[in-house]
Amino acid sequence: MQLSNLPTFQLGLIGYPLGHSLSPKVHTAALKACGLEGSYSLFPIPPEDTQSLKDLLARVRVGELHGLNVTIPHKQNVIPLLDELTPTAKAIGAVNTIYLRENKLIGDNTDAAGFLADLKKFMGDGRLGNRELEIGKPALVLGAGGSARAVVYALLNDGWQVSIAARRVEQAQELARQFESTKAIELNLSTFKPSNPQLIINTTPIGMTPNVDQSPLPENITLSKDTVIYDLVYNPRETKLVKDARAQGLSATTGLGMLIEQAALAFELWTGHTPSRDILRTATDN
Repeated sequence: MQLSNLPTFQLGLIGYPLGHSLSPKVHTAALKACGLEGSYSLFPIPPEDTQSLKDLLARVRVGELHGLNVTIPHKQNVIPLLDELTPTAKAIGAVNTIYLRENKLIGDNTDAAGFLADLKKFMGDGRLGNRELEIGKPALVLGAGGSARAVVYALLNDGWQVSIAARRVEQAQELARQFESTKAIELNLSTFKPSNPQLIINTTPIGMTPNVDQSPLPENITLSKDTVIYDLVYNPRETKLVKDARAQGLSATTGLGMLIEQAALAFELWTGHTPSRDILRTATDN
């Protein structure tokens, strides 16, 4: 089949700011790997600009755009503008993928599955070095936004005991009320002392480029030698949180793997094609 006979996919990302995003590289590589024509654009829309959100979604309705990713701060903002949520997106209460099905704007969420897939890869089927990372041990989620919702959902479904810490404790409490068997604590950097969680996941944008000298955890905090750190921030490649954890001899990783996994799942929803994860990861190195 000639490339010119294939459909052209116009895809993109909604969020603000978006200068740090690697999604264009990832999805452009996915299009090329699957032999598809198309492009992936950035649509930076400030948090309060609801009209621009509506205008962009209208372009999906008329077929001008074929799929959108959603990131901070719009994972919940888009929900009232959609016709339907998948069961996963509804349970999480946040959307990271939008597409049109039978003239309906559908909101889906590939963050939870993407996070869990990469976490399991990082854990190496339960082992990190010589240390055992047991499912069912305590996990601490930093932040209470759209990404946190997906992470909490994934961890609970995988049998973890989850606590949620946010600087606005009422936000953590609200999220904890929506997910049974979770508890909320205040993330006060001057007094915060984690109760030896097995796993700490940062879902906040703290430490993201250009604010690379920031960390969501207090300076000089000492963590248990068995604590594992997973930072959803992937730009820079080694965040301050990850760097500080590794300096203590802890296992730590950024969210680059999650970016790859959730992107591949979204791409499959839009196009019906499954790109190679290795090709997508290689694209982020260029």
